[in-house]
Amino acid sequence: MSLLKRFFFLPLFIILACLFFFPYKQVIAFYFEDSDRLIAFFPIAESQTFQIVYTHSIHFTDVVETYTIFEKELVLTELMYENFAVGMPSNAEGDEVFEQRDGKYVITNMNRRFQTIDLRIGQVRANHRLIYKGKEVVLGEKIGYGKWVRIVPTRISLWQQLKGVNIIDE
Repeated sequence: MSLLKRFFFLPLFIILACLFFFPYKQVIAFYFEDSDRLIAFFPIAESQTFQIVYTHSIHFTDVVETYTIFEKELVLTELMYENFAVGMPSNAEGDEVFEQRDGKYVITNMNRRFQTIDLRIGQVRANHRLIYKGKEVVLGEKIGYGKWVRIVPTRISLWQQLKGVNIIDE
């Protein structure tokens, strides 16, 4: 029995422990402020897109930011909004394309890269939402209104998945 334990159960235990703690799943993670405390996440493949939608605090219309993941970075690929106002671009830069679509202003062909995005989830008007695969999630309801989160493309382990909240596949 001692040989069985030593040569079967012990290696099996070590392999399972490694699998449990090895970061393998590609996700967009929401961390509490600038810590490593995982609050929420959603699984995403590198070529897929997601959107962050919020209500602009000055002109009270929705702004839609479209992102994808490329080489461990968040890439802003498109920006759509309804009014020129404080903080909104009035034209495209470089190879970007500025156009009007259905009464909205759209900047496409964007390639603005971020390792992380810090976001304070709105308490009053912003109504930050995440749209992924046609599903819309109100971030304040899932993470908490007024919270500061750091959005990071990363890989997480099974252990981290159990600690965090999958806000898309609940």
